[in-house]
Order: sequence, then C-alpha cells, then structure tokens
Amino acid sequence: MKYLNGNLTPSQTVAELDKYIIGQNDAKRAVAIALRNRWRRQNVEENLRDEIMPNNIILIGPTGVGKTEIARRLAKLSNAPFIKVEASKFTEVGYVGRDVESMIRDLTDIAVNMVNTEKKEEVKEKANHLAEERILDILIPPVKKVVASNNESTNDENSEEINNESLQNEKTREWMREKLKSGTMDEKMIEFDISAPSVGVQVMGPMGMDDMGMNIQEIVSSMMPKKKKKRKTTIENARKLLSQEEAQKLIDMDAVQTEAIKRVQETGMVFIDEIDKVAGSTESRGPDVSREGVQRDLLPIVEGSTVNTKYGTVKTDHILFIASGAFHISKPSDLIPELQGRFPIRVELKSLTEEDFIKILTIPENALLKQYAALLKTEGVDVEFSDEAISEVARTAAYVNEEVENIGARRLHTILTTLLEDILFDLPDKMDIKYINIDKALVNEKLDAIVKNRDLSKYIL
Repeated sequence: MKYLNGNLTPSQTVAELDKYIIGQNDAKRAVAIALRNRWRRQNVEENLRDEIMPNNIILIGPTGVGKTEIARRLAKLSNAPFIKVEASKFTEVGYVGRDVESMIRDLTDIAVNMVNTEKKEEVKEKANHLAEERILDILIPPVKKVVASNNESTNDENSEEINNESLQNEKTREWMREKLKSGTMDEKMIEFDISAPSVGVQVMGPMGMDDMGMNIQEIVSSMMPKKKKKRKTTIENARKLLSQEEAQKLIDMDAVQTEAIKRVQETGMVFIDEIDKVAGSTESRGPDVSREGVQRDLLPIVEGSTVNTKYGTVKTDHILFIASGAFHISKPSDLIPELQGRFPIRVELKSLTEEDFIKILTIPENALLKQYAALLKTEGVDVEFSDEAISEVARTAAYVNEEVENIGARRLHTILTTLLEDILFDLPDKMDIKYINIDKALVNEKLDAIVKNRDLSKYIL
C-alpha cells in the first residue's frame, strides 16, 4: 500500500505550499524533493529499497519566516505521521527532562490514532447500523423466545401467540426505525449503558523512562473489568456515542498497530525545532551542560536505530528528519560533526521584505486579514482594508523588525492586534456599526506614536 499521493510531483507540492507560505522557494523545493523521494523509494525494487536513506534537511533562518509552517503543511499534504518537537525540551540521559526516544514514541501514538480514525471511517456505516439497533432495543425490546414445553397443544398455541407478537413487534420496530432515520426522534431523551473510560493511574517511572508509566497504567486497566455507566441524553447524541463504541469493537487493534508502525517507519516525519539551542557555541560556557549530550543522544535516532514503544519496536532508518533553527548565536558548524553529516541538505530561509508582508496579509488561504474579517463577521460587521492601509501595515512591520528585533511574519500579529484593539473591544455592545473601512489615516493614527517611540515599541510591537 502506498501512503503518499504518487500524483503529487515536486512542482505540485510547491504549488500547494504556495497557497499558505509566501516566498522561501529554495526551502519549498528541498522539502518537495524529499517528499517525492519517499514515494520513489517505495517503488524501487526491494533489494535496493532499504539502502536508500532519507535526505534530512536543516532549515536555517530567523524566526517567523515559515520554517515550521513548511513542515506542518508538508505533513498534511503527504498524510504522513508527523510530530513537531522542541530540541530544547530534551536532555541528555541522566538529567531531568525527556529523553530523545520519546519523540518516536509520540510519533507512533499519532500514527496509531491516524490509522484508528481511518479504520473507524471504513466501518462507520456498519457501526451506525449497530448503534441504531441498540437504540431500537431500548425503545422497543425484541420479543423473548420461550423454551418449548412437553404439552404439544399448549405449545402450538404459545408458538402462534409468540409468532403474532414477534410479527407485531417487528412491524413496530420497522416503523420506529423509519422515524429514527428521518430524524423526528432526535430530540427525545433516552437512557442507555455505555462503557466507562478506565480510571487513570499515575505511575512514576525512573528518569528517561517516561513511557513506562503509560505501559503500567494500560496493564492495570486491562486487568480490571470494564465498567458500564448509565447515560441519559438525546437520541441524536446517543447515536453518536453508541456508534463510536460499536466502531471501536469492529476494529482489529493489532492490525491497526502493525499498520501504524509500518507507516512510521516508511513515511514518518519528525520536525526538530530550535536545534540551534543544543548547538554549543565556542563562546558560551554556562549551565547547559547537557547540550552536546542531547546531540549525542539524537545521533543514533537520526542515523537509524530501534526504539521500543508500547506498540512494538520501531526502526528509525527511513524516518525523515527536518531540523530548523535561527542560528543567531551559534552556527550549524557548531553541531557535532556526526550530526551535521546526518543532515546533508541545508537551506537558508530569507528574511521577509515589505513586499512579502503585503502578500502574507492578502494572498494565503489563511491570510491574517481574512482571519480578522471572519472574526468580525461573527458580530455582523464587514471590515475592509484599503490597499494603502495594507501597505502601511507592511511598511511598519518591516521597519519595526529592522529597528527592534526581527521576528518575521509574527510581527504582523502584534501590529494588527494593536491596530484593531479598540474595534475588537467595543464590539458588539459599545459600537453599533455594520461596516468598517480601515484606511491609511487610521493605521497612522494608531501606530505612529508607538513606532516613533522605540522604547515603547519593544513592548507593544
């Protein structure tokens, strides 16, 4: 089975990324090629397939230029198990903190949930039917069959009576079934039994064994009998709850786990953010003694090793690792040589310009101006930004990034929040208006004082 969309060529991948991310064509090309190479590897003859290693990538660039967004969108396009982790959250074995293997365990959890959701979708129709039958059993219980007695004449009379009753019962059930399907019974209250979730037992494991508590918890909950609890809710809600329960019964969890492990090994993606924070520069000598230790612990995971998870062992040889970092203080060459060798592709992301900010505000499907327009629409207010106002916001963002601190596109969030603060606060009770036009004059009025006062802009913008 191929998990990746074989029809998505590198140029098509870049076109999809362009819908959400402005610029950074070099980075988009690099990840698009890496994604296509995974599909290509799965179509290579088997004896060579295991020899083809993923080309791990380091994205280098200041914060807010799209590094994380590229990886996140890439995972959605490929429908692959994906996890984003912060390198600074991990510590060398022996120190307080998470061990690096936990990222693979978490990735496997995500893959199991993905496959489980897909399997639920496959059995959805059957689960809905079973849930409907359970509701019918509560509303109109089926006629119980009576064990035959020795007296034949009495038995015949009883059988005929039971047959008539069964026939009448079936007709009533069919009538009720039609009412359920039509939705006329959705608001009626119903009481039913449903499996109660197992009570969590927090178990502390030794350092570096953060998965152990979960395993013991599962063993304890599997030994205890499943409890049923009474629920009283509408038929519409009961159908959803019972359908989920029935779907879970129809799924073979062993097959789900096997499939999930296969997906992790073949198409899994790990995005390691802030990798520059574990690269010890020659100047820095401080309390972060475990920085290089984290790199040494990361090395076998990226090189290819076997990690024990609660679902079985996972090989990391063909998982794609994408690392990113601003590298303000340290340099990529400050990483240990072995780790540098495992990230052969390096892409530098460019700082965003004023023109980029204008595009970011207007072009992407999730553009900030579209987001604010949608938020204000919920209050019954239409908001429109003039071209001059958009240019002024972009100019201000570029200026403040240059003068104070370059935080990339995130600067637009702070500027727009400051610009629209009064409107967002006054709606709907203090402001009775259906249309707002944001023009250049309003932008200047709201932002000029802050931009001119550099000390103030550090805190507000």
